[in-house]
Amino acid sequence: MNDALWSPAVRAWIIGLPVAWLGVFFLGPLATAIAVSFASVADGAPPFRLDAPSLAAWHVVAGDGLYLAAFLTSLRIAATVTAIAVIIAYPMAYAIARAPEQRRPLLLLLVMLPFWTSFLVRIYAWTALLRPTGVINEALIALGLIAEPLPLIDNEFAVHLGLVYVFLPFVVLPLYATIEKLDPGLEEAAADLGARPWASFVTVTLPLTWPGLAAGALLVFIPASAEFIVPELLGGSDANLIGRLLWNEFFANRDWPAAAALAIVLIVVLGGPILLFQRLEARS
Repeated sequence: MNDALWSPAVRAWIIGLPVAWLGVFFLGPLATAIAVSFASVADGAPPFRLDAPSLAAWHVVAGDGLYLAAFLTSLRIAATVTAIAVIIAYPMAYAIARAPEQRRPLLLLLVMLPFWTSFLVRIYAWTALLRPTGVINEALIALGLIAEPLPLIDNEFAVHLGLVYVFLPFVVLPLYATIEKLDPGLEEAAADLGARPWASFVTVTLPLTWPGLAAGALLVFIPASAEFIVPELLGGSDANLIGRLLWNEFFANRDWPAAAALAIVLIVVLGGPILLFQRLEARS
């Protein structure tokens, strides 16, 4: 029975189906984007011509400083958001993992509760909180703590706040899964050997939970680099991040070859952290 179950034909189907899925829904769109990036702009639908190859889109992407500035700003904000999210998420995940077992489901539910509401609705709620006539400024003025509204929206502060809020659970959950499997006896042994709590954390807990930490950081950094809705609603007109540029090239300028070239560059740039994570995982 076991030999029949794991026959070469069955194994081929089990392996072949996921490979085919990736080929159709990942490699196919990627190949299409590469082809479109070498097309020429045209009027009509779609707004490009594959039968007239051109490097114009790549010349624009490589020569326009606006795109380089957007890439650097996006990566900087994504890195800062990732660092803030990790700093906040680690104690949260540790507290949940070390809480009494009967309380953990409720605490995890509270972490995942925002996913029950539409992403767009949650970001719109932040605009109501942060705007000059919003809840936060009105409360601070009523308490006499400020005389005029604080600039809490249409700036990078709001973008950071929104991105950390959105992606924080993506760090908490993999960290919790890693910490929950960690034997508490290892930390107790380090304490018995004279290690202070901070030294025990650095030498025992942190190295053993590194896979969950790295996975959570990637789950934040990669989507935050290309996020569109948060910069659009909270960042104002000056938040020229790569996600907004991609949107503008596709729908406002209808320059699909330039947008495709930007998307390919973004994929290549974000592939670096993934390869670094895989190398670190292989070493560990």
